[in-house]
Amino acid sequence: MMTYVQWFKSHSEKHQKLTQKLLDAQLSEKEIINYFRFENMVEKEPEFCELYKTQSKCHDMAELNCYLCACPNFRFTMTPKNDQGKKIHSFCSIESKDGAIFEHENNVHQDCSGCLVPHHESYIAKHFNTKWKEIMKECEES
Repeated sequence: MMTYVQWFKSHSEKHQKLTQKLLDAQLSEKEIINYFRFENMVEKEPEFCELYKTQSKCHDMAELNCYLCACPNFRFTMTPKNDQGKKIHSFCSIESKDGAIFEHENNVHQDCSGCLVPHHESYIAKHFNTKWKEIMKECEES
């Protein structure tokens, strides 16, 4: 099974290749953002995400955009333990009210499944960069 860090690195490469293809086709910023709409990606880029094969969305929202499918507010951490002695693996840098914490044994992880923040086109436009990894750079393990 692939770890989140491994997925992140692999996805970054796929994202950069696709974005470069769109830049080579001379799409504008707005056109690139529109291209990443879920329905378009399912049709034109079915290998980009394993959920596309079953037309399943990772988040239940009408206008899901996949440009920032790994949230730039998600942080990996290798911090010591919290007050209860559990190791914290990840957290939300903006403490989204729609985020949650998943605890398992002595481990704490950020659960982003209820948060829709990075999947709105207005948010993507505000943080847009054709080099996806630059948007995500602070997400990498420290």
